[in-house]
Amino acid sequence: MKKQKIKYICSTCGYESLRWIGKCPDCNSWNSFNEELIETSKKQNFTSHQTYSLKKISDISTEKEVRLKTGIHEFDRVLGGGLVLGSVVLIGGDPGIGKSTLVLQASANIKSKVLYVSGEESAQQIKMRADRLKVKSDTLLLLPETNLQTIFGAIKTENPQVVVIDSIQTMNNEQLENSSGSVTQIRECTSLLLEDAKKNNYSVIIVGHVTKEGVIAGPKVLEHIVDTVIQFEGETNHTYRILRAQKNRFGSTNEIGIFEMHENGLTEVKNPSELFLGERDKNISGSVVTASIEGTRPILIEVQALVTPSNFGNPQRVTTGFDYRRLSILLAVLEKRGNYRLSSANVFLNIAGGVKLIEPAVDLAICCAVVSSLLNQTADNSTIVIGEVGLGGEVRRVGMIDKRIIEAEKLGFRRIIMPKNNHKGIKHSSSISLFPVENLLEAIPLVLR
Repeated sequence: MKKQKIKYICSTCGYESLRWIGKCPDCNSWNSFNEELIETSKKQNFTSHQTYSLKKISDISTEKEVRLKTGIHEFDRVLGGGLVLGSVVLIGGDPGIGKSTLVLQASANIKSKVLYVSGEESAQQIKMRADRLKVKSDTLLLLPETNLQTIFGAIKTENPQVVVIDSIQTMNNEQLENSSGSVTQIRECTSLLLEDAKKNNYSVIIVGHVTKEGVIAGPKVLEHIVDTVIQFEGETNHTYRILRAQKNRFGSTNEIGIFEMHENGLTEVKNPSELFLGERDKNISGSVVTASIEGTRPILIEVQALVTPSNFGNPQRVTTGFDYRRLSILLAVLEKRGNYRLSSANVFLNIAGGVKLIEPAVDLAICCAVVSSLLNQTADNSTIVIGEVGLGGEVRRVGMIDKRIIEAEKLGFRRIIMPKNNHKGIKHSSSISLFPVENLLEAIPLVLR
């Protein structure tokens, strides 16, 4: 009997080793190596007589690409306008977050034929979920199957325009000896789906599990194979869900879609600014409203700060929805340029609504919220604060200022604190009072009552 050869593959980055290693030398992950069989492939003789076709770039048609609408506007927004034929979309998220609910609702809304492949549920279980979500479709076909060869046979016979794989960790290529869910199976199954989708011009939506760290299970090479990677974020004990594109070859990676989870499925949030500000207490210190741009959409978000005296040697710095290191920089600027004593205080920062802010245009609002809590003075509740803060305490210009002003005007705000360099290029005329500032010392007195 021929002895099987084995290798060890890092489940995080895909690094391969002939022996087990406690710490991956490539990504520094601990205890991430899994034992897998070495797949031997038959030698193939390649000749130079392969047929191919070349086209001049000037002869290629530049007609607008056709996209399939999922019927869920927020989902289409994150995808860049809908599903592109021949593309592969990977959706990841925590268990119970609503991944299967989202793809089932989208599959039922698509007007073309959809093949829903489930390796985790039977057809009766999917039907029960569809009845609960109140979705009906005559073009949605269910296939409870894990064998990839059988799935390709169904695709060839039915010729669907969209194929849903729920989930990729359950798929199995019978030509490989490794078990389902292994790095080799996940990688090879995804590669074959991508190749067939490009060749036959249909779209694939893949649902992927995530690790305890919140990243999509399997090596990072999986995310490089697919065209679009979408993360479904949110807490299972909260009703709001955020759909965020981490990679998109056919659209922006800054777009987000916001949903609310109900008993009958996911509901789109049409006006997220109004949602995030709906529970705001206007008479409390440490609360400031800012305008952030997510892709092409302006969203008004409440920034909450709480500053308390520290009873220990090292004060705490805790953030939710904002970069911890960026907060440390802003606190240092406030202490150096504004003479606000923060080195001996605990600072807690929260971005209301569960949104993660990464753009620097919210810097000034965070500084004002921290000072408001430190001095225990409430900020003006009709004021929007926008601006990037430099290390010298200067307020720098931001992009898309007109969109932010229009959104603030729509929700009834009357004042905007903004960078002075943005004031000159404003094209939108509105009734909102604009207060251009050059530095922190000018901005903070305008915000606090």
